[in-house]
Amino acid sequence: MTKAHLKASAVEIAAMIRTGDVSSVEVVEAHIRLIERVNPRINAMVVSRFSQARKEAIAADAAIARGDDLTSRPLHGVPCSIKESIGLTGMPFTSGLVSRQGVEATEDAATVARLRAAGAIPLGVTNTSELCMWLESSNRVYGRSNNPYDASRIVGGSSGGEGAIVGAGCVPFGLGADVGGSIRLPAFFNGVFGHKPSPGLVPNAGQYPLPDRESGHRLLGTGPITRYARDLYPLLQILSGPHEGVGDQLSPSQPESVRMEDLRVIVVTDDSGRTPVSSVIKESIEDAANHLRSRGADVRHARFPRLRRAIEHWAVRMHQGSSISFTERLEDGKPIRIGRELLSALRGTSAFTLPALGLAMIEKTIPFRESGMESVLQNAAELRREIEEAMGPHGVMLYPTYPSVAPRHGEPLLWPVRFVYTAAINTLELPSTQVPMGLDHQGLPKGFQVITTPHNDFRSIAVAIELERAFGGWVPPPRPSR
Repeated sequence: MTKAHLKASAVEIAAMIRTGDVSSVEVVEAHIRLIERVNPRINAMVVSRFSQARKEAIAADAAIARGDDLTSRPLHGVPCSIKESIGLTGMPFTSGLVSRQGVEATEDAATVARLRAAGAIPLGVTNTSELCMWLESSNRVYGRSNNPYDASRIVGGSSGGEGAIVGAGCVPFGLGADVGGSIRLPAFFNGVFGHKPSPGLVPNAGQYPLPDRESGHRLLGTGPITRYARDLYPLLQILSGPHEGVGDQLSPSQPESVRMEDLRVIVVTDDSGRTPVSSVIKESIEDAANHLRSRGADVRHARFPRLRRAIEHWAVRMHQGSSISFTERLEDGKPIRIGRELLSALRGTSAFTLPALGLAMIEKTIPFRESGMESVLQNAAELRREIEEAMGPHGVMLYPTYPSVAPRHGEPLLWPVRFVYTAAINTLELPSTQVPMGLDHQGLPKGFQVITTPHNDFRSIAVAIELERAFGGWVPPPRPSR
């Protein structure tokens, strides 16, 4: 297998396997070898299943040799990875919590089952932040993941292992979940594409932790992280649809149906001054806007002052989304003394990470008042109305994913709410696609998110495909020598 195959899209790999240009065994082995070279440095795939994957690849090739009908298996023989907090039968299922060490998934999550039914072969599970609630994918079970472009930088959270393993080129795609940016931030920091779908489109069942209220599920989106934009929609087609009678169907519209000259593009380069954005990110957005204008799109700059309250919007929605608090999940049935654990965490001896303990402390000390929450949610509803009205029926919004390129390890503790740019979109229940725009002068990925109106996921993905064509998309990082 040549190096070119390691840079192919999932759809292209599947086509090559079906036509016999390459075998599933060759594809799987090549990606395993790359993981074995790269992963010791980035610690993205925390537990592998290479032996099982090899057997599944042999079975995939045997099916082709027999002439089996593969119509329902568009990913036949294609390798992938799965976020550790999403159930994959027989694999660890801890979500980075020490008290869950030894817990294994007894069945596939709904989305994993759909990927495997489509022929995908998971190579392993990837790292998360503790209980999926921080910008760094670091925990006391698996340690810390490192950015493939610069190991001193973060990979993002909570699907950080997914972003890093895909960004390193070790799998063509992976599966993540996003309640405040946990698909888009890792995709951004690691230079690849990611899509948070419209609420209700892709089932969240089979993950840990999960909200126990419908409003919480509408904040959470399960979706793909990919090397190439052209893989996003085929994967969304596989992942989407009702589960056990609940959920929505994907729009029959295709990204190919979107004409750039019919598009309205709303350009928003910051949250009206609440969280300053670096010039690198703003320039990426303007470059994209200028390109879309050259293709005939109606480009308009806008500001939405209500975005200044986006972190309040998200915090209230999170509070209302589940009857089980983050602290209760962290304690896992055994009450912890947060002050003592914070001191232990500073010494490196706690079973919990410092960000998780900090969040638990904030949760216990800041009360939520019903009257105040109603006002915040009304403000958020008005913001959504304003943004949807600005986009119109055929529009998208270009908006930062994060204020800067990937920060160094530990820096997010100094600026803990900078994830607000993605969290705002979860609150507004809008689909969003993370688009890489090459590397900055330090060799770090840059980019932004493309947002559209509910159930028009095909439109933001169409813009991602166009921008990939124009600006190149994913740039493979330097690979370590053997």
